[in-house]
Amino acid sequence: MKTTISKVTIAAMTLAAAVTAQGGAAITVKGSDTLVIQAQKWAEVYMGKKSDVKIQVTGGGTGTGFAALQNQTTDLCNASRKIRAAEIAECIKSFGRRPTEYKVCLDGLTVFVNESNPVKELSLDQLMQIFTGKTKNWKEVGGPDAPITLYSRENSSGTYEFFKEHVLQGRDFAARAQTMPGTAALLQAVAKDKNAIGYGGAAYAAGAKGLAIKKTESSPAISVTEETVVKGTYPIWRYLYVYIDPSLDKGDVAAYISWIRSDEGQKEVKEIGYFPLPAHLREK
Repeated sequence: MKTTISKVTIAAMTLAAAVTAQGGAAITVKGSDTLVIQAQKWAEVYMGKKSDVKIQVTGGGTGTGFAALQNQTTDLCNASRKIRAAEIAECIKSFGRRPTEYKVCLDGLTVFVNESNPVKELSLDQLMQIFTGKTKNWKEVGGPDAPITLYSRENSSGTYEFFKEHVLQGRDFAARAQTMPGTAALLQAVAKDKNAIGYGGAAYAAGAKGLAIKKTESSPAISVTEETVVKGTYPIWRYLYVYIDPSLDKGDVAAYISWIRSDEGQKEVKEIGYFPLPAHLREK
């Protein structure tokens, strides 16, 4: 059952999710804003079982996480996209080896509109036209005669980069798109603006309406569910990742990552609103 996340709680999580315990081993986690609520939940549950472990979780975006990994100021880097070649090169410069990649859960990247908007589905091409600024009025896609207000993420966000690559096909976002500092802030803006459209992780759906997405104009519209994401039929599904310096892949860090990918850790994924990894992907 998906956890209901209040607006107040989400707003607090946008800036940072810091979880502490007294004494013992310390693990730092930094990066993806999409993953920060999930990472906080994992940390809370794990520290409840391991009183001698302290885990501190902060967001800031995938790019921020990779920079911290390169600077060796975080143990775990949360990422909502795969690491890029230039980032791998910087890590090799810093600690001599390619980072270890772990898939930690699945997400259906969701397109959100205001709950009062009658539009229920859009195709990938319609989304590209909207977010690149070619389609400017809701009536062009079956909605009311009203200007479309665009909300996007900052360019350090892995979600921004994933959406640009997979939905906009590498094209630039429209200059009039309003950049939001986190997914929670974006959802709050969409919830208040009847003409809004934005995008983000599936777990942030409170207060807005997620659209069904069509791969092509003639394809069926697919909603975000565990089945459609795991099977890959939802057009904008993705993995969410953790990256680490391989030298840390032992002891407390290794035990924590192993727990995250275990049945117990993956149960917490469903509680937050993302989707568990199939068992065969947890073998690494």
